[in-house]
Amino acid sequence: MLFTQDHEEPRRILQKFIASEINPHVDEWEKAQIFPAHELFKKLGDLGFLGLNKPVEYGGQGLDYSYALMMAEELGTINCGGVPMAIGVQTDMATPALARFGSDELRREFLVPAIAGDQVVSIGVSEPSAGSDVASIKTNAVSDGDDYVINGGKMWITNGTQADWICLLANTSEGPKHRNKSLICVPMTTKGVTVARKLDKMGMHSSDTAQIFFDNVRVPKRNRIGEEGFGFMYQMVQFQEERLWGAAACIKAHEKTIQETIEYTRNRKAFGQSLLDNQVVHFRLAELQTEVELLRSLVYRAGEALVAGKDVTQLATMAKLKAGRLGREVPDACLQFWGGMGFMNETLVSRSYRDSRLTSIGGGADEVMLGILCKFMGTLPDPRAKKTEK
Repeated sequence: MLFTQDHEEPRRILQKFIASEINPHVDEWEKAQIFPAHELFKKLGDLGFLGLNKPVEYGGQGLDYSYALMMAEELGTINCGGVPMAIGVQTDMATPALARFGSDELRREFLVPAIAGDQVVSIGVSEPSAGSDVASIKTNAVSDGDDYVINGGKMWITNGTQADWICLLANTSEGPKHRNKSLICVPMTTKGVTVARKLDKMGMHSSDTAQIFFDNVRVPKRNRIGEEGFGFMYQMVQFQEERLWGAAACIKAHEKTIQETIEYTRNRKAFGQSLLDNQVVHFRLAELQTEVELLRSLVYRAGEALVAGKDVTQLATMAKLKAGRLGREVPDACLQFWGGMGFMNETLVSRSYRDSRLTSIGGGADEVMLGILCKFMGTLPDPRAKKTEK
């Protein structure tokens, strides 16, 4: 069993925090298209939620990954997608590699304040010409004595305008593209780091997203996470947790959309009866709830395997793929039953429709997930065979 009685108290504390400290402000943050990350993260850090499964010696709780999934699931009850995503970047996308592979000195300098909520973190992988194709990034970190000199740019960086440091993936050699990259902790105040612009997005409005440039940015090599050239591998390991976390965050978010649609259609009258009384409506909602429950089962199974120390690349990929597909299916189907009100920005179902669309793109597009799964199934064409044929 993934969750036990020990999970209930932190779950209750988090539920109370969301109800009192987050949801009352979400509409304001959505309108402003940013939320006060330092203020909110400090409160979460004080409660211990930014380091549930991080080492105790660096301020974490030292718990297993099931507690991170519990947190992700509860963050789905926040009335938008942007804030949960920003929190997830801090806890499960920008810091896992540092916690696992970083030196003691590096973890004390960068991980400790991230867990405490004293600093906001971002992850710098995607570029304008390299989104899901991580191996094709162009940002370079050239060796110069005891330093790296970084040039390039990153795109779609969550927390980008408020971050204190970025976990940056860059090419540190001219070798094969899967073995020439390193992850580097780069303070955002370093000379040559420029937040070029805050991006205007279709959804996730309360989460600030930036384009960032690096112009001869000099950082010490001791800021590198782990060994040089292992960055791609570290990032792939980091993706396991990111994708599983993202899938878990969708569960209660979709359940909330379904439940609100039930209430709306129950009270909305058309042609002399409640909309919910139409079989096409209540049958469809039953189908959607079944799909969400199947996602929960997949996430829990993957979570149990991860806690047991197993490789969950396949299961986490399946969960991410399913969550992305439901991110389109659930809000779209529910919005239809809201009619004209579903098209209004004032309704949460319209916000869900905009925000959930990112799930099929961020952290690896659906098509990348399918490619990974085809490798496991042995059905992906071998490019070497094509070269041989020629």
